[in-house]
This record gives sequence, C-alpha cells and structure tokens, in this order.
Amino acid sequence: MLQLEYPWLLTLLPLPLLVWWLLPPYGERTRAIRVPFFEDLTKATGLKPAHGAVVLRGNWLRRVLAPLCWVLVVLALAGPERLEPPIERTQSARDLLLAIDLSGSMATPDFLDPQGQRISRLDAVKGVVDDFIRRRTTDRIGLIVFGTNAFPQAPLTLDHVAVRELLDELRVGMAGQQTAIGDAIGIAVKMTEHSQQRERVLILLTDGNDTAGRLPAEKAAEIAKANHIVIHTIGIGDPEAKGENKVDLAALQRISAATGGRSFRGENREQLADIYGLLDRMTPSKVKHSVYRPKLKLYYVPLGAALLLMVAYHLLMLGLFAPLARHRTTPGPAAETQGGG
Repeated sequence: MLQLEYPWLLTLLPLPLLVWWLLPPYGERTRAIRVPFFEDLTKATGLKPAHGAVVLRGNWLRRVLAPLCWVLVVLALAGPERLEPPIERTQSARDLLLAIDLSGSMATPDFLDPQGQRISRLDAVKGVVDDFIRRRTTDRIGLIVFGTNAFPQAPLTLDHVAVRELLDELRVGMAGQQTAIGDAIGIAVKMTEHSQQRERVLILLTDGNDTAGRLPAEKAAEIAKANHIVIHTIGIGDPEAKGENKVDLAALQRISAATGGRSFRGENREQLADIYGLLDRMTPSKVKHSVYRPKLKLYYVPLGAALLLMVAYHLLMLGLFAPLARHRTTPGPAAETQGGG
C-alpha cells in the first residue's frame, strides 16, 4: 500500500503558476532607430541585407520538462512510502526473579533423586528450578544467590539458556556460609527498579533463617511491596533442627503475606517439584502483543527521476542532440563585396 507521509505538501504544486501570475516576466519597450537612407546606404556599399544566422528560441521540451520536474520534486517532499505487511511483536509482561540459598547447610544430602540416590539440597533445587525455567518461555527471568552476602547471578533476561547455565554453575558456599534473606530481597528490588513491567515476582528458596543480612527480612519485604514485587517463599530442611540451620517458616510466611504472596514447605524433591508446578500455574506466562507496519521510504524515486530529467535536458542544451534542442533559421545569401583593383 502506497501513501504520502506529508500529503499537505502537495499544495505546493500550483506555486510556480502563482509566482508567474504575481511576478510576470520583466519587459521594456524601447524606440528603434530608423535610418531613412538605409536603402541608399546598402546600394552605396554594394551589400545586401541578410536574415540572422541562428536564433535560440524557447522549445516544447523545456515547457514540458520544467513542470514535470516540479511535480516530481513536490512529490518527493510529500514523502511517498510503502506500508509493508504488519508484524506482530510478543513481549514479556512479567519479571520473574529466582533467589536461591547457597549457605553451607544446602550441602546436606537429605534429598533423593529419581533413581533413589541421595543428593544435596542444592542439587535437588537446581534440577527442579531448571525444569521450571524451561516452562517459562515468555517471562524475563533473573537469578539471585545469597549466603552471607547476596549477589545478582543473572540479570533479568529472555535468554533462558544463559540463566540455566548460570544455575548449573552454582555451588554451596560461593556466597558465604550464612543466610542473608533480607539482602536477597533488597537485590531483587534493585534489579527491578528500572523495569517497565508492573508484575514482578520473586520466588525465594532457603533452608535457614535470616542470620547475616544487613537489611532485616521483614523490612525488605515492606520495600518490595512498595515496588510492586510479590514474594513467594519456599522453606526446605528440618524445622525441628537446632541453631542457625533451623528454617524459620513463620518468618517466611510473614514475608510472603506482606507482599501478597504464598509460603510453602518442601521436604523432598517431589514436594519441591509440586511447589514449583503450583507456582507455574499461579503465575501463568503473560505477554503483551503489539502490531506495527514497517514503512519503506520511497522519496528517492521521484527525486531521482527529476534529477535525471534535468541532467538529460542540459545535455541536450549542450548540443549532444542539437536537432532536438535548437531551432536554426536558414541564413540568407551572403553579400559579396567587389574588390577594386
């Protein structure tokens, strides 16, 4: 489909006629000198008057090309363009952050793999989370790790392959031996502060309580709520354990409740898979669809045609095709002078 970007510029088409009407060509009447004895003069000199040799006149080609070039230039100014077929864009409408505890207790081998072999808590979590990421095809996903400190392991991205590779590289203790839940939530707030998405979800998994955070976990939850982040928490491990390794399920419930999320407890790999499956259904992939039509600019077509016509016309005027560009008059017989001897 062809259209003009600035169709109102077509009003310039009658401009040359307006200029010609308001500013007509300059003309001046002058008196000619009349020689009363012209015939006697020619007889005395023995010369006969002759017609002019060459007279350049306005030609039909110029009268045709000038308006045509003007029309083409105005058409180029109007911005002709062709609309290409519509293209539909699909964009993520949700940011999803996964925070994983890497404290020393995550090395405890109290989970079983599908073959019945004992594996560490972290290995069980990595397998379940990897499957969860593969199902979230349209969300921007980021990864946070925390121990004594909290770090962004993967920024929010649609490159889920890269996120899964970084997930596979996680090792117990790489962020310290303790648990900084509040700091992990603070990192989530920082990672989403420039996000354009209104829906932001943090899924936080831990097997301990907040022992090392500089930012209290419940205070961090209040900040997260103010930034439109919903936090779902998952507690794993033995709630009857003693000391710092005991998971504080009550604190996790308060964090989730403060942001409108839910809290879960996973005692084995199957329960973890069920929890992430439930979270997958609770937060279905959400996308935004937008349609746009690319525009192919075509102004160079009429502009190039006008330039070619002007160049061709001037080449004609230079005499490459003189019979078409000039009109010559036939000269009269030349007068001969009589030489005296």
